Amino acid sequence: MPAFHAYGDGGCLVSAPAELSGMFCRGGGAVVQQRKRSLVAASAVAAAAAECMRASKKQRQPPQPSLDLLPDECLFEVLRRLPGGRERADSACVSRRWLALLASIRVSELGHAAAAAPSLPDLNEEFVMEEDTDDSSADPSVERVLEGNEATDVRLAAMAVVAGSRRGLEKLAIRGSHPTRGVTDQGLLAVARGSPNLCSLALWDVPLVTDAGLAEIAAGCPSLERLDITSCPLITDKGLAAIAQGCPNLVSLTMEACSGVGNEGLRAIGRCCLKLQAVSIKNCVHVGDQGISSLVCSASASLAKIRLQGLNITDASLAVIGYYGKAVTDLTLARLAAVGERGFWVMANAAGLQKLRCMSVTSCLGVTDLAITCIAKFCPGLKQLCLRKCGHVSDAGLKAFTESAKVMENLQLEECNRVTLVGVLACLINCSHKFRALSLVKCTGVKDVCSAPAQLPVCKSLRFLTIKDCPGFTDASLAVVGMICPQLEQVDLSGLGEVTDNGLLPLINSSEGSLVKVDLSGCKNITDVAVSSLVKAHGKSVKQISLEGCSKITDASLFCISENCTELAGLDLSNCMVSDSGVASLASAKHFKLRALSLFGCSKVTQVSVQFLGSMGKLEGLNLQYCNMIGNHNIASLEKQLWWCDILA
Repeated sequence: MPAFHAYGDGGCLVSAPAELSGMFCRGGGAVVQQRKRSLVAASAVAAAAAECMRASKKQRQPPQPSLDLLPDECLFEVLRRLPGGRERADSACVSRRWLALLASIRVSELGHAAAAAPSLPDLNEEFVMEEDTDDSSADPSVERVLEGNEATDVRLAAMAVVAGSRRGLEKLAIRGSHPTRGVTDQGLLAVARGSPNLCSLALWDVPLVTDAGLAEIAAGCPSLERLDITSCPLITDKGLAAIAQGCPNLVSLTMEACSGVGNEGLRAIGRCCLKLQAVSIKNCVHVGDQGISSLVCSASASLAKIRLQGLNITDASLAVIGYYGKAVTDLTLARLAAVGERGFWVMANAAGLQKLRCMSVTSCLGVTDLAITCIAKFCPGLKQLCLRKCGHVSDAGLKAFTESAKVMENLQLEECNRVTLVGVLACLINCSHKFRALSLVKCTGVKDVCSAPAQLPVCKSLRFLTIKDCPGFTDASLAVVGMICPQLEQVDLSGLGEVTDNGLLPLINSSEGSLVKVDLSGCKNITDVAVSSLVKAHGKSVKQISLEGCSKITDASLFCISENCTELAGLDLSNCMVSDSGVASLASAKHFKLRALSLFGCSKVTQVSVQFLGSMGKLEGLNLQYCNMIGNHNIASLEKQLWWCDILA
């Protein structure tokens, strides 16, 4: 055993092995240095020993009691026995682990615990529970929407836990998803566990949800009635089949841009969902004739609304719709490139669409004169037809259609460039006595006629006329239409830059009815003369006037409006040449009911108008954007005066 030596007074004992003996025989300096090192080493040893003692005592102490030490199974049993919804909501804020466990508890598993929990005679608790009961009775339908970065599994689980304390969610819409922590199947699992009464689910652009998530919804939400799936590439026929088996009460199905869904999923829906009333399928590349035909055949007794767009279907699908669509009332077909004239002809001649009321066709090459004539003949209840970008429809087809459509009320033509004013006049002459609305939008074939007949028949049933963005439609055509249609109530001539007072005045003067809504947006050649004539003749009935972009309109029109219009509720003067004087006249008008006013881009309106606008106490909407002569501080003052008004500036 090595010997211990003491160096100096009060020195500590240090071992001195033989190999270190040379350090202590080199004079007094070496001895002092060694002594200091020995003291430092000794203090370090003492600190280490103290730390070891504390660690050993800590190990000998029993662990502090904590629920976090319980395994998931035990903590699950504890959490599901919480007495009320407020307690569960508070517990969900403890940690993500607690939130996940609470979200995995089914509502049925909470029922026994809540029923067995005794009610404590605490006045505060009774008050809180009474308040909760009142809220739930006031709002029985729980509806939630998650959008963009808010759409995560954690937020969805928290929402499901809180809503599950009452009746659970009934309507849920998820629009978009967080880029890195988006909604997955786990989020839908929480919804399925906590909201068995869910009746409407919309998933828009949720790329991480798969068939497993839909299977959980199908298993936990048997009352689901409406399903909307858009841009969910991981959902396939398996998920749709699970919905079909678990949700037999489905009444509405919407699918768009779901590349994984094909014919088998639609077959399952048609086979199991016998109450299906509405189906909309857009841009699903794997959906073909087999899926559409099977769906329509199986749900023929209840299917009332069909919308098909951008699908690889042929004439066969339209033939099935025409034969089995006995309950169909609304039919929309868009961008069906493989459907020809034969498909529309067979669909009409199958004579199954006896209840069809509204039909809309967009960008279908098969829509021809023969097709629309057959539709009018064999669909006796058709009241509304909308044709967009149907370039094969001409005047002859339009005339034959109106002659056969006995109850037609509304006809809309957009970008049907083979239709001319001759066809429009023939339509107005041959239409039924119930025909009330005609709309022509971007029809470049509608141009002025060289001469009009001396005597024109009158279409007294037409109430709503829209001629929009038709560049060839000018004064002569408008005057003729005005003579034929004397009972107009709403006129939309927006975008007719060539129309002047000479065309508008005959329409105003020939009107025997009471105009209620007039839209002259973009009619840059209309002046104060026409507007003054309009408000003098129909000031007691007109409720809305739009003069956006009419750069020749000045304060003179506002003077007339303030004097004659007693029922006017909406006035759009965007980019007009009105000034403070005109605004003052509007503010000083008696019995004025103006609720919405737009002065967008009116450069002559200055801060002087602020006091006049502030006195218009019935305003609910005011647009002062790009009124550069009104300062920000004046806008702030106006916002204080009209604190109830929605002001854009």
